[in-house]
This record gives sequence, structure tokens and C-alpha cells, in this order.
Amino acid sequence: MVDLSTTYLGLPLKNPFIVGSSGLTDTVVKVQDLARHGAAAVVLKSIFEEEIALEFQDILRNEAPQGQYLEHFDYLDYQIRERNLETYTQLIMDCKVSVAIPVIASVNCTYAAEWAFFAKQLQNAGADALELNMYFLPSDVTRSSEDLERAYFDVIARVTHELSIPVSLKISPYFSSLAHLMQEVCRSGIAGLVLFNRFSSPDFDIEGLRVVTKHTFSTPAEYLLPLRWIALMSDRVECDLVGSTGIHDGRAMIKLLLAGAQVVQVVSALYQQGNTHIQAMLSEVEKWMQRQGFTSLEEFRGTLSQAHSANPGVYERVQYMRQFGGQKA
Repeated sequence: MVDLSTTYLGLPLKNPFIVGSSGLTDTVVKVQDLARHGAAAVVLKSIFEEEIALEFQDILRNEAPQGQYLEHFDYLDYQIRERNLETYTQLIMDCKVSVAIPVIASVNCTYAAEWAFFAKQLQNAGADALELNMYFLPSDVTRSSEDLERAYFDVIARVTHELSIPVSLKISPYFSSLAHLMQEVCRSGIAGLVLFNRFSSPDFDIEGLRVVTKHTFSTPAEYLLPLRWIALMSDRVECDLVGSTGIHDGRAMIKLLLAGAQVVQVVSALYQQGNTHIQAMLSEVEKWMQRQGFTSLEEFRGTLSQAHSANPGVYERVQYMRQFGGQKA
């Protein structure tokens, strides 16, 4: 009998399939359907501090004559923030009484003080854990890489000091010394690292001569990046590692687990295949385990990580001579 149960952030899960933060998890009805189809946990769609600020700026621009400052707008800013927080905390509370699986809140803020304030409200609403969705675009030429990394640790320190629930961090791969950062983050009180974040990118409409936002689903090939870094780091850090990019089928899930991932987060595949794809992926994992003679995830998790590899150097090889070196134009 195959047992898919595991834990994440200390939370017991019936399997390693988590639905990542997205429009798939922004209502109670959607979360209920995901739970019915076999999801072990959900990360709710992030509450974005930036969206709250933009809403206030839109009102300010439309209602303030000639951009003149109006005294009551200070209170309006407070109202907008409170309304958004109230809506999000209500979503958490409604989900907690509607499903039996863990509900993980997600927050995306810009300033350290705001992170702590937002996070405390989400814990009070009953979230089982919190995922920090952080990315500071390194576009300021006056800020060094050390300054940017310090901003991450400032946020982590404030949030973990305020909360008693476990906290995970979703990061990008764009750090000058990613392995060092991952190790230091896990030493700072973070219980889980989600690898990796995906971002919308600006694009150009060449007919309308304007900037547009480009949103794309991940592709099945993108799992290779988190696969490498989880395989490299799963035996070097003390926190849970999560594969979160390009996981479109059960085979990719198996590979991430072999690398040492505790769980995976899936979004794009569900947008494209629907919620029934959850069971299809889990069934693929179960059948593979049966063929291999495994009865639990712990029997094979991390067995292909760098620490257990007969050829550990392959994980650090970045050139492609063997694959393309013999090709002639």
C-alpha cells in the first residue's frame, strides 16, 4: 500500500501536492473544489500592498483637483487598507471552516513595517502558515547586492518576531550567491523555501506604442531550475524546500521529490488541465512508487540529491559542450 502522506512547515499533509498562490485560490468555492480533487494544502492568492497603494493613488488622481492634497485622503488610505485586509482575513476564516486541509496565507509587501502589520492580521484570522512573496527588483544603481539582501532579512526578522505560525519564503533565483542566501535564510527563522518565484514582465505593444504586462504560464521544461537547486541544497539547509516552477505532471513531481523537495506547488498545469489533473498527477506518483517498490515518500526523498549522488559534480556543471558542442551550423 502506497502512503503519500508527508509534512510541510510542520503541518501534516495527505500528499505532497500544494496549489500555489494564484487566482485558483482566491475564493472559498475554488478552495473547496481544490480540496475535493485531492489538493493537500492551498496557498491563498497574495494580498499585495502595492495593489492597495495603487488603488489609493487612482482615487487621489481622480478626485483631488489639480493633484491638490485633500486632508481626508489620509483617512481614505487607511480605509482602503483596512477594507482589503478585512476581505482577505474573511477569506482565510471562511476557508478554515470550509475545508479540512491547511490554508496558507500569502502576503506581498514592500516595506518591512508593513509586512509585520499585514502578517499579524493574517495569523489572527486563522492561517495555518504564512508565505512571504518577496522580490525587490535590483534596478536601483545606488543599492548594492548586500543592501538588497539586507532588506530581505529585515522583513524576515520583523515577521518571524511577530508570528507564532510557521513562515515560508518564496524567492527568485536571481541572487549573486544563491546557495549562501538560502542557507542564511533558513538560519533566520524561515521554516520553508519555495523555489522559485515567477514574474510578469513588461512587453511592448508596437501598434499602440504602449507598455503592456506579459503573463505567461510556466512550461514543463522550467522544473529543471528548481530541480538543480533543491538537489544542491536539500542536505545543506534545515528548512523545507518546495519545487514551484514548471511542475506539469507526476514525473516532474517525482523528480523534485528525488532531489529532496518536501512538497511541490502547482499552478499553471491546473489552469491548463483543470482540477482533475491533481489526481492524475498523484496517480502517476503512486504507480511509479509501486513499480519501484516504495511504500512511502521518505523511502526515496532526496536519494538523487547531490549529497547522495555518485557523480555530484553534474549538479554544478553549467556548460553545454556535451549536448551542443558537436553541432555544426
